[in-house]
Amino acid sequence: MSGDGQRFGKTIDEIAEGETLTVNESIDHQQVLLYLGMTDDQNPLYSNIEYARQQGYQAKIVPGMLVTSIITTTVSKILPGPGSQIVNLAINYLKPVYQNENLTFSLTVIKVDKMKEVVTISVTANEQVSRVLDAIVMVKPPHEVLNVSRVTIGVNANE
Repeated sequence: MSGDGQRFGKTIDEIAEGETLTVNESIDHQQVLLYLGMTDDQNPLYSNIEYARQQGYQAKIVPGMLVTSIITTTVSKILPGPGSQIVNLAINYLKPVYQNENLTFSLTVIKVDKMKEVVTISVTANEQVSRVLDAIVMVKPPHEVLNVSRVTIGVNANE
């Protein structure tokens, strides 16, 4: 950690095969609306309950990429954490995720490749007893940070 409180993620030497993490999340209608506004996605499965039911769903569903963002955010914030870069992501959406469902994401480090500087993480997501997602994420963890006085996040796209 730097002197100004900036937190950095685990380096590849600090991550072990078999390491696990569990994250509980749900995505509500307001979050879906924000996503739809940012992406200009107008799929009625996400916003119109009558249409969703006509298509065979129980209720409005959550866009797959919004569910995926829970995985990418967990990688960026916790495992390995800040400074990590996802280099590959493979996802199987097994069942629809409905708005306001409680999801449990289980992450397990299945491989640490120090030569390639990549960690492979297996991810599953469950809603109560049903698995809704399987994924494999390959992540490049941050290198050890030395003599960092301050790290800022630029607002300008050119920074």
